[in-house]
Amino acid sequence: MSTQTHLAPLRTAIVGTGNIGTDLLLKVEASPLLTCVLFAGRRAESPGIELARGRGVTTSTGGIDAVVDAADDIDLVFDATSAGDAIRHWAVIEPLGLPFIDLTPANQGKFCVPALNLEDCLDEQYLSMVTCGGQAAVPMAWCITQIAGRVDYLEIVSASASASVGPASRANLDEYVHTTEQATAEFCSTARTKTVLIINPADPGIVMRNSIAVSTTERIDIDALRDSVTAMEKEIHSYVPGYRVVVPPVATGDRYMLTVEVEGRGDYFPRYAGNLDIITCAAVAAAEARSGRRR
Repeated sequence: MSTQTHLAPLRTAIVGTGNIGTDLLLKVEASPLLTCVLFAGRRAESPGIELARGRGVTTSTGGIDAVVDAADDIDLVFDATSAGDAIRHWAVIEPLGLPFIDLTPANQGKFCVPALNLEDCLDEQYLSMVTCGGQAAVPMAWCITQIAGRVDYLEIVSASASASVGPASRANLDEYVHTTEQATAEFCSTARTKTVLIINPADPGIVMRNSIAVSTTERIDIDALRDSVTAMEKEIHSYVPGYRVVVPPVATGDRYMLTVEVEGRGDYFPRYAGNLDIITCAAVAAAEARSGRRR
């Protein structure tokens, strides 16, 4: 007879009932290692609140206060609100000792990009999941700088469908750009970085795309870069099923670039909303890794 101990799923609370929080809820509930014991926001009429109630998930309009009240029954908190709110929420959660995974561009705590540094993040109380563009593009930027060494200029251009970008995300566009650039600088050796976000109103919605380009006076081994990019694509695809390279690395003069696409699973929004999937899947991967450490 097996003596293996099977632990109950990690009990999580999600604060924020908008697009990202609701998509995250569906992914948490699909995970064998996680469960959502509280889905908290501020608006009783929120579509996310209604969906959670319909699935039998405990909901609250008490926001972070509801999390504090239920802290003894929670193992981990996800924050899917706004950058400003997440900073305030962290001030409340930190003294409780609960792990805190931040899906906003608040630029606090330790950056976590599972394909690059998941093992280094497992003992951190506060993890920042950077941004959707950061999760999609920074690993590929890292591949380029690992092959090229220090580059003069690195640019990330992310395009997402307008319908998939909610009010909180729109209110944090400056924070999005700054946090993505900070993560790029931290993970990649580059003199200058630039992040461009395009919110495309096309109907039907476009699938999320991210282009990464560098300028360098050093010659890059394009075959080695393509091998590195292929390996990274496989790694990210292991937790973001819709992630794929659509334009492999190409060179034009001193400029090297590639493009990746993220198609969503269609859990909450249509499949074009890969900007939701890339960050919610990354957050789930981080939480599952923490759950696995208990075994």
